[in-house]
Amino acid sequence: MEITITGRHVEATDAIRRYCESKLAKLPRYYDRVQMIQAILDHIGNEYVVEVIVEAEHAKPFVCKTRNEDLYAGVDDVVDKLERQLTDHKEKLRNRKHNG
Repeated sequence: MEITITGRHVEATDAIRRYCESKLAKLPRYYDRVQMIQAILDHIGNEYVVEVIVEAEHAKPFVCKTRNEDLYAGVDDVVDKLERQLTDHKEKLRNRKHNG
């Protein structure tokens, strides 16, 4: 699994990179076919925009975006949303054969 962190209008320091990588590395627990994770950190006005794109095998990319005044809180919000998306997708696949 490959994790890419990009900063737009904000410097992605080592501390931010380590924090993002530690949080994003937990996502394959929720769906084991995750192949690549791309995080884009942006600074607009006085807010930080965190966008994460998760590419998984045999699925459309999972995209999540959030705005927050704190960059670390924005990363936490995005990870929470992606956990829910990946869990829902996995449940949908698991229960697809048991309908009817």
